[in-house]
Amino acid sequence: MTAPDTHDAYLATLPPDQRAALEALRVQIAAAAPGAREVISYGVPAFRAGPGKGKVLVGYAAMTAHLGFYVFEGDLLARFADRLQDFSISKGTVRFTPAHPLPEPLVHEIVAARLAEIAAEPQ
Repeated sequence: MTAPDTHDAYLATLPPDQRAALEALRVQIAAAAPGAREVISYGVPAFRAGPGKGKVLVGYAAMTAHLGFYVFEGDLLARFADRLQDFSISKGTVRFTPAHPLPEPLVHEIVAARLAEIAAEPQ
């Protein structure tokens, strides 16, 4: 079986509850980063932002017991730790479930913070 090469192909492989939750997250990310391009990066659906090829902004994926929101940067989530208390987090990952998704305003703030980091990096 070949790995999905688009967001739509990836989402089509998922059970309905996971697909719906990740489709909602996809829409939220796209709204928070309107110039970002959809890609598959590190084997997961992701978004790239910035000039040229761009930097990986954020991504998402489904696992057996949870869904993941990835920021591809180790220190960013620490800034939101107080608002992520109800979720399992690690260095660059927030784990959530279809029944308990990330709040949309928080997704927008995390994406905005990641965009600011990318903009501040030397080109």
